[in-house]
Amino acid sequence: MMNHLFYIFEAYYINSNRMCNSGVLKEKAVGESSSKFILFFSGLILLTIIASTSVMAQGNLLITPRRVVFEGSKRSQDLNLANTGNDTAKYNVSIVQYRMREDGSFEEITEPDAGQNFADKYIRFFPRTVTLAPNEAQVVKMQLIRISELNPGEYRSHIYFRAVPKETALGMEELQKDTTSIGVKLVPIFGITIPVIVHVGASTTKVNLSDMKMDLVNDTTSRLQFAFNRTGNMSVYGDIQVDYVSPKAVTTKVGTVRGIAVYTPNLVRRFQMDLDPKAKVDYHTGSLKITYTSQSDAKPQTLTEVVFPLK
Repeated sequence: MMNHLFYIFEAYYINSNRMCNSGVLKEKAVGESSSKFILFFSGLILLTIIASTSVMAQGNLLITPRRVVFEGSKRSQDLNLANTGNDTAKYNVSIVQYRMREDGSFEEITEPDAGQNFADKYIRFFPRTVTLAPNEAQVVKMQLIRISELNPGEYRSHIYFRAVPKETALGMEELQKDTTSIGVKLVPIFGITIPVIVHVGASTTKVNLSDMKMDLVNDTTSRLQFAFNRTGNMSVYGDIQVDYVSPKAVTTKVGTVRGIAVYTPNLVRRFQMDLDPKAKVDYHTGSLKITYTSQSDAKPQTLTEVVFPLK
């Protein structure tokens, strides 16, 4: 009986050591003994990941790209996996479904919410099991299928790479000398999920920012809060940049966050980020310019921009 640790990658701080809504970790422990019982514990923690590339890594598994989007004439996508560890690792590959909460965290579901479409019926991937020796790489191929059945809109599922723990034969464990004690063996099972999205037809999506607020945390950290407001038939995904503009019109970059999504059917996502503590600015005057831009290999497109006066 085992459970897993799984990671959902969404947002990554570039100018801060604090991560916002970038992942969820779950862990359960398994206890074994001649008179042992199974001890379970579970918890939620946030992962601190600083990333500026399209490579996702957890444990000894690296995956690129960090999200898969089928749109236009695109019908296939390769996911590149690499084992950076010193031991051979095995992963099972499957599909899971999530809803995004208003705070940007995720919850596993089996039925889509109103206005949400799963992509699992329209994608095919292989292989479904990957074994990687140390420093070995392999490709998982993904294909879009049953295209004629797709109506305009967005379809989303998540591909899940679940590590398979090494099994120890019964009787091979070292016996405890004190059989009245409780022995516990922790067996963490790591996993990574990345979104797989299918876009069909033209996007009608728009997004704006609202509910800006500044707080001082622990008397030292300036924290900016705001909300994304999404309308239309598809999700939005992009980067946030915050610039401080002084009363003399001098601009200083004070925060950057990569890879922020608002998934369908969510209309609102509430977000917070810590501004650069090393920036020598006075947050009691001037203003903050918050820009949300799409990610692109060519020229990023500004999705929305707002100026927040400071008082």
